[in-house]
Amino acid sequence: MSKLTDVFISVGSNIDPEENIIKALDQLKRYVKVIAVSTFYQTKAIDRPNQSDFINGVFHIRTNISPRKLKFDILRKIEYDLGRIRSDDKYSDRTIDLDIAIYSDRVINEPDLVIPDKDIRERPFIAIPLLELSPLLILPDTGEKLSSLDVINAGKDMKPAEELTEVLRRRFRGIF
Repeated sequence: MSKLTDVFISVGSNIDPEENIIKALDQLKRYVKVIAVSTFYQTKAIDRPNQSDFINGVFHIRTNISPRKLKFDILRKIEYDLGRIRSDDKYSDRTIDLDIAIYSDRVINEPDLVIPDKDIRERPFIAIPLLELSPLLILPDTGEKLSSLDVINAGKDMKPAEELTEVLRRRFRGIF
């Protein structure tokens, strides 16, 4: 077995998020070792004032599964199993959205796989939970300290989803 690698998965949902995020965690645990769960936050939908709020956070996992296999064989399968419908509208409502934010120190820039996720620098609902789980994180593509990015100070409208966060943390530890 190859060495386990630290990976951070960004998680989001605005269709029954309390149910779907828990189900996503339970399914993910079948394939990888979950190390930590960030605080989850309620956030407004991007450019969609009439759309339901999202709940977003990050899972820290360890795995020896390659980035491509993790994304397309596991994360996409979980999304499919939970009823995610992909469309050309990248801001549409979704039951679950799972993306690889960071995969150790790997930098991948392919048409269908970009790591680290470029949204880390623009979306506080990814950057702030990521910083919580890895306060000393250096972005492997630029060498920037995550803590020094402007996006870290941009999450003023994010409301902690405290109950869901606690449920998720108990579940990954096996305490139901």
